[in-house]
Amino acid sequence: MNLPSGLFDGVLSLAAWGVFVPVLIVALRRAPWRQLADGRQIHLWLGMIVVLSLLWSVPIGVRPGLGLHFLGATVLALCCGGWLAWIGLCVVLAAATFNGAAGFEVYALNALLTGGVGVLSSVGVRRLAARLLPHQLFVFLFVSGFFAAALSVIAVGVAVSLLLALTGAQTFDYLLSEYLPAVLLLAFSEAWLSGMLITLMVVYRPLWVSTYDDAEYFASR
Repeated sequence: MNLPSGLFDGVLSLAAWGVFVPVLIVALRRAPWRQLADGRQIHLWLGMIVVLSLLWSVPIGVRPGLGLHFLGATVLALCCGGWLAWIGLCVVLAAATFNGAAGFEVYALNALLTGGVGVLSSVGVRRLAARLLPHQLFVFLFVSGFFAAALSVIAVGVAVSLLLALTGAQTFDYLLSEYLPAVLLLAFSEAWLSGMLITLMVVYRPLWVSTYDDAEYFASR
């Protein structure tokens, strides 16, 4: 889902940097860095960055500018929180960019679309579920893990498609017929993998999932 250089004019890339830099400063200030003082959390955060860097560096190409790869935003957001998740994905994107899987000129645009939209949708689903749905373990795993992961991939795919179509880089017809169906297939795979990982961590290593609390979910049963 990472965009290569050369698809857009310089004005759009500069505008993206104008948004990315202030958001990054806010993220660096608000991220719960003390949470990483726990050796388990920082090893988990860094380990997930390494794994995602490998996955993002080997995208499946549909057409130039329409690569697909596992996102990982939901698992990272559930384990470390939204701000650390986005910062982590920015590091992942930097590694993918140096490996040639994304464009240097559009790094900020990729960070906002792939990382930002993915994390924002994941965090939004989790917060809505916590506010509107019963505090039950099944709800957390299925909605915040499985469903949020699928939605994050779909949200990123739709955002990328809208940008490509509105700028004339690709046609709406091609995106609707070729790219978005592939995004839906990836969304199901992402949901299955993310849901499985979160389930295993909640069962065997609940302390790794910072947004999950045994006392909160089992007290309401």
